[in-house]
Amino acid sequence: MRSVLPGAICQIGYVVTDLDDIIDHWLQMGVGPWFVIRALPQHVLYRGEPCDVTLSLALCNSGEMQIELIQQIGDTPSIFTEFLGATGGGFHQLAYWTSDFEDTVARISAAEWPMVWSGGRREGVRFAYFEPPAGAAVVEIMELTEASAGMAAFVKKAAQEWDGSDPIRELGP
Repeated sequence: MRSVLPGAICQIGYVVTDLDDIIDHWLQMGVGPWFVIRALPQHVLYRGEPCDVTLSLALCNSGEMQIELIQQIGDTPSIFTEFLGATGGGFHQLAYWTSDFEDTVARISAAEWPMVWSGGRREGVRFAYFEPPAGAAVVEIMELTEASAGMAAFVKKAAQEWDGSDPIRELGP
């Protein structure tokens, strides 16, 4: 049977209430540097309805695996506030990257996994979060474009070359 997922897991995502505190914990484990984008407006669909939220994000690699930390600013109902209300935060999603976004989304939709969060058309890199069967973690599908592939390579290379200096690197939204 062919998997509906496009290959290997590329990223694990955590939903957090204090981005800087969680980054500090990862730094204490020697994982860095972190690339942080603060107050990023998102125009998405949440369970099929329009939703505007503001997120702060942090990205880092540990070996081949990219780690994403997500903190929502405010309490607008979203996939993140839903998760925080149920769990208090922590591991949230597995992300897969695909250059054939529409085909991948169509395969997952045909498997009847509910799409719970989607967007990125305005920003140029589409994404969709799905709830897989059997209570597994949320699955994110992200469009692999020249820009998103370049950012992934940039973050990975920085982690490979990191000497412990400049552990938090702020990026603009």
